[in-house]
Amino acid sequence: MKLYLILVSLLLVQLTFAQEASTNITSKIWSLEDCIDYAIENNITIKDATLDKSIAEVDYKKAKSSRLPNLFGSASQNFSSGNTIDPITSNYVTDQINSTNVGINSSVTLFQGNQITNQIQQNKLFLEQSIFEEEVEKNNIVLNILEVYLQTLYSKENIAIAENNVTASLKEEQRAKARLDAGTIALSDYTEAQSQAATNKYNVIAAKNEYQQYIIALKQLLELSPLEDMQIETIDDNMDLVNLELDKMKVYNNAISFLPEIQSSILNVKANEKELDIAKGAFLPTLSLTGSIGSGYTSINDNTFSDQFDVNFNQKLGLSLSIPIFNRNQTKAAVKTATLNIEKAELQKQSTEKEVYKKVETAFQNAVSAQEQVIASEASKFAAEKSYELAQKKYELGALSTTDLVISQNTFTNAQQNYLQAKYLNILYHQLLQFYQGNDIKI
Repeated sequence: MKLYLILVSLLLVQLTFAQEASTNITSKIWSLEDCIDYAIENNITIKDATLDKSIAEVDYKKAKSSRLPNLFGSASQNFSSGNTIDPITSNYVTDQINSTNVGINSSVTLFQGNQITNQIQQNKLFLEQSIFEEEVEKNNIVLNILEVYLQTLYSKENIAIAENNVTASLKEEQRAKARLDAGTIALSDYTEAQSQAATNKYNVIAAKNEYQQYIIALKQLLELSPLEDMQIETIDDNMDLVNLELDKMKVYNNAISFLPEIQSSILNVKANEKELDIAKGAFLPTLSLTGSIGSGYTSINDNTFSDQFDVNFNQKLGLSLSIPIFNRNQTKAAVKTATLNIEKAELQKQSTEKEVYKKVETAFQNAVSAQEQVIASEASKFAAEKSYELAQKKYELGALSTTDLVISQNTFTNAQQNYLQAKYLNILYHQLLQFYQGNDIKI
């Protein structure tokens, strides 16, 4: 009995925790700022860019370490028989020899055509570039979230329109049935009212499906579990309008000055210029300092192992100079390739600037257009609403056919959807212009 009570208690506790967890999930209302903050911390694409930055940091540290001397230890045990040279004494002997050699050697490059210095500077440029590339990915995710978030809000409001249409069409179907029973309308009028009600029900299902598709897209951007319930925060209808006196070129120049993709393209040119300096360095000689210490033992010597190691202890120090004379035109080819890559980097920079200008120009034109569409579609929605209300009254009085009522309802629905689309496009392009001016995205 006690065991039964314990098991029941544990089950109740688990159910309580599960309900609390479920409540915490469903009670989470995601604002646009919440989505952006969460995605920046968890999005896979951003994490990948962060790893690229970490790799660039490692490469930079490795390049700086190339100035340091290396250090290697060595040990060997050899056996030889017959005519051979004693590896310790270098005497020519005919005997069986056991020999042991140990040593430590080191070298450091003193001069290599400034290639080490240029390589360090290039890797530093790559590191700075990776930082900007990380910012590019963050900006891309932020803009994607903004677009999907607004599309989700649009589809959510579209569900409300579709559900209102179902409510209205069901009432109209009931009226049509009553009028049919009274013999005031033909059967075709009643079936048309039924068809409209069924169509509106289908539109609700389609609108809900569209909303769920946008929710899925938003979850993927945030890297949320598909099983997690997600609700987004609605926004007020107070929409900021675009300043029509805003100078597009001023917005563009401002965007050029801070957008990370522009800064990355500039660093790409500089990194390729360093690659040219590295390639040219191969024409110059290389000077290295080398040193070693070591000792050994040979079996043909009568001294003990420790005595021989003491006697055979040696130290070496030397300079090594390597002068390039001909390497099958490899250096010339590298210099030519680096020169061409600089030209390509310059073209990529120009292409990036053109793309930014295109985005700014498009955002500005679309913002102005969406603003005008908001004004026009709002007036159209108001007129269509009044017309539909009048059509409903006429239909109740039997002064309007079902076909005309359906047309009026569809006209009102289209006007509502056009207004919603213009509303959210206006918000989207206004926020894009804010982004290109260096302002935070907020709705």
